[in-house]
Amino acid sequence: MPKSEIPVISVVVPVYNEAENVEKLAREIHAALSDRNYEMNFVNDCSSDDTAKVLQGLKSEFPGLRVLSHRENAGQSRAIRTGILAAHAPVIATLDGDGQNDPADIPTLFEQFTRDGAPENLGMVGGRRATRRDSWAKRFGSRFGNGIRKKLLKDNADDTGCGLKVFSREAFLRLPYFDHIHRYIPALMLREGYTTEFADVNHRHREFGVSKYTNFGRLMVSIADLRGVMWLNRRARNPQGWDEI
Repeated sequence: MPKSEIPVISVVVPVYNEAENVEKLAREIHAALSDRNYEMNFVNDCSSDDTAKVLQGLKSEFPGLRVLSHRENAGQSRAIRTGILAAHAPVIATLDGDGQNDPADIPTLFEQFTRDGAPENLGMVGGRRATRRDSWAKRFGSRFGNGIRKKLLKDNADDTGCGLKVFSREAFLRLPYFDHIHRYIPALMLREGYTTEFADVNHRHREFGVSKYTNFGRLMVSIADLRGVMWLNRRARNPQGWDEI
């Protein structure tokens, strides 16, 4: 790809059975970033509905739209990683495919991440949902889980469940990959010597479809994941950079 055509930001959207949400989301991403050279990578995680068909139908309208389709269902984290591996831009934005994250917030996070005077080792600016638009049970489960994770990992993140994040592609690809990594990116960024920042973002009601997670299901995997990330942190040795001499 010629240097002049390389996008400044790649938006990665993992989707699974979101046929009713993807068209609106693609239009909102385009509206938010139309003044920039961007691409949006929708990663279809082997949906059983018309998600892939709807996305393919939008490609002629949005030249920056790329549709990457898994041959087998592999989960949200793997879909995010697929989109990042395929991305051409050095800066990545991620958001959930259910429409609850607002693409209009992407430019704000991008400007914070790329601003003059930003820390040289800034790896990520994460979204923090100022007002959750979920059920009471889901909000309670999220607060409970975030509190435990923050205390054990000391990642300074109040809301790692927010899918809206802007970060360095290079930094992400240095992180150890495992399923559900998307909930531990702040802690793993710190482990690799990067700094992280956060900003309040909008959160919306889900208009169509159903959540792919339950509090109980998330709790079961979180226990194992937390132990794993704590082990990774204990085993980390950071040289604080290097010099060629």
